Amino acid sequence: MSFSPAISLALGFLLAAVVGLVAQRRGALRPGGVLGATLVGGFVFGLGGPTWAGVLIAFFLSSTLLSFFRREHKSALLATAAKDGRRDFRQTLANGGLAALLAILAGIVTRQSPWYPSLALAYLGAISAATADTWATELGVLSPQPPRLLTTGQPVPAGRSGAVSRYGLAASLGGGLFLGLSAFVLIQLASLLTTGEWFLQDWFVIPLCAVAGLTGSLFDSLLGATLQHQRYCPRCHALTERSIHTCGTGTVYRRGILWLDNDLVNLLGTVAGALTGALAGLLVM
Repeated sequence: MSFSPAISLALGFLLAAVVGLVAQRRGALRPGGVLGATLVGGFVFGLGGPTWAGVLIAFFLSSTLLSFFRREHKSALLATAAKDGRRDFRQTLANGGLAALLAILAGIVTRQSPWYPSLALAYLGAISAATADTWATELGVLSPQPPRLLTTGQPVPAGRSGAVSRYGLAASLGGGLFLGLSAFVLIQLASLLTTGEWFLQDWFVIPLCAVAGLTGSLFDSLLGATLQHQRYCPRCHALTERSIHTCGTGTVYRRGILWLDNDLVNLLGTVAGALTGALAGLLVM
């Protein structure tokens, strides 16, 4: 059954709004996050089709479940972060805004366009980067060893932007692989439903998503260690992303580009993942 673009968009936004409201009730989204999730999901569900929608849902569900894993313990470790685990409007757009834009472009050019495969692989790369980075954050912080800055190798407190650990790197790779496997399974289901046959030649999306996810996550860490805006609490002598530290003391600018906050760094990480996905696709297609 096929619908007109207008009806597909309307149904997409309706489904995305329902998912967003359920996520808010479960404590995964703030009210602004519901709006952001509705915008992102509406365009992806309405214009990308079932496979694109399934990939986005795989990212969202896995990330949400991981955010609840040992949540109280992680909240104490992530005191330097500017926000808690409930995603707001900016966070949802940072993780999914590029994916929504790619869905819009895919809807404009249609599936018959020679540009469509590159857009689809860029989409997978962007979502893989968001998945890998989220998994790295949620699981890497639980590492028994302190993370180290990507640029210098200096040990730093858990949750510090730009720091990596073995747990985090493994989680990042696992997130990309999970997304790739999810995409491959969804492609097979779509092929079976439409043609009655498998479409196994798309196996390459699994390693592609793993590479794109890890690349985007590492690029995110590189920006976090070098250019991201960081503040300093004079009372606790600690770096933070917060304007008011957890101790209640106002923080001061320490380094980085003032407008380059964690949300924008996350967005740029998805850009790196999308470019990796599209370029890697040129090598195998």
